[in-house]
Amino acid sequence: MRKKDREIKDKKLMESILERASVCRVGLSENNVPYIVPVNFGYRDNCLYFHSAKEGKKIDMIRGNNNVCFEIDIDSEVVKGENACGWTMKYYSIIGFGRAFFVEGFEEKRKALDIVMEHYAGKSSFEYSEEAVNNAAIIKVEIESMTGKKSGY
Repeated sequence: MRKKDREIKDKKLMESILERASVCRVGLSENNVPYIVPVNFGYRDNCLYFHSAKEGKKIDMIRGNNNVCFEIDIDSEVVKGENACGWTMKYYSIIGFGRAFFVEGFEEKRKALDIVMEHYAGKSSFEYSEEAVNNAAIIKVEIESMTGKKSGY
């Protein structure tokens, strides 16, 4: 990182950013063409979880290349300056890399959905119909590395 004073090295702080974020942007690539998609997500044990329809561009791309990157940011705010070059942003952000895998099996998918739901609802242990679980693709991203950055805080 070029500006070392902005680097976040504390893993607990990075995890708190993950816990507070509402959107995760996942970067995929196919034939050297990038694709970014915002997803709802959950985080636990150095893994991200998100759900999807079983078919579509994102699913096809993960099947072809399970290397992913992700970006999360919170507390973003424009800071006005005296002149155009004096404007800046306040934020906390995380960029990470990992591998995406499809979660299989009813019970494993249910547990992953609970992780996603807990992220937004603050509680786990939800009821899911068998049809809803069976019709969802659940993706687990095993995080290999991530870096954090802050500005203005």
